[in-house]
Amino acid sequence: MPILVAFLFLLISSVTTFASHPRVLFDQGHGQAFVIEKDADLHLSKLARTFVDQGFEVSSTNHPLTADLLDNTDALVISGAFKPFAASEIAEIHSFVERGGRLTVMIHIGSPVLSLLHRLGVDVANHVIREEQEVIANDPLNFRTSTLQPHRLTLGLKNFSLYGSWPVRPISASGKILAYTSSRSWVDLSGDNQQTPGDVIQAFGVLVGNRIARGEVLVFGDDAIFQNRFLHGSNQDLANNL
Repeated sequence: MPILVAFLFLLISSVTTFASHPRVLFDQGHGQAFVIEKDADLHLSKLARTFVDQGFEVSSTNHPLTADLLDNTDALVISGAFKPFAASEIAEIHSFVERGGRLTVMIHIGSPVLSLLHRLGVDVANHVIREEQEVIANDPLNFRTSTLQPHRLTLGLKNFSLYGSWPVRPISASGKILAYTSSRSWVDLSGDNQQTPGDVIQAFGVLVGNRIARGEVLVFGDDAIFQNRFLHGSNQDLANNL
C-alpha cells in the first residue's frame, strides 16, 4: 500500500473524536463505486486528503444514515450514489441540515437521489448536458463552466471542469444556481446524438446551493469533478473551497 494511502487510511479509520476538528463523513452505503479509501483514477482519496490537509477529521460509512451517526459529524458528502435512500434516511439528512449541518451531493445518476434532492429543494433532469463551448478533448459531454455566481464556494475561481453533468435547478425560494453552462448547451431529447428541433438548447445549472434553516446544501450535477483523475487545477481549487 502506498505511504500516502496508508496514512490516509489510518486517519479515516480512526474512531477518536477531537472536538476542535470539524468532521466530514462520506456516505458509502448506497452503492457507491468510488470511495475515499482507494487511490485509483476514479476514486476519491485525493478529495479526502484535501479535507485532512485543511484540518478535518475524515471518515466514511457503509451503514444507513441515522440520527446517531449524523450527530457525530459536521459535514456529509454523498457522491455517486447508485441506490436510493430510505424515507427515514431522507428525514434524518434533512434534520441534520436544519440544525446546522453541511451537505454536498455529487450526482452520478439522478434517480437514486431524486427523492432526497426534492426534500432539499433541488431538482435534477433526466438527460445529460452536451456543450458547444469550452469543450474538453472534443467531447461535448466534457466541458468547462465559467459562468459562476458569487459564493464562498466560487471565490477566486474563473472556471471548473465537468465530465458528464446533469442539469440541476432549485425548486425552493432559498435555492440558487451557482454555476451555469453556456447558452449553447443542449440536451438530446430525441436520442439521436445530434441537435434536432425537439432538443432543448439553453444555459443549464450544474451547481445549486440552498440554505435550509441553519445549514447549507450544495448539489453538483456531476460526481467526476472530484475524482482523483480530475482533481487538479481549478477543480482542486474548487475542492479547497468546498
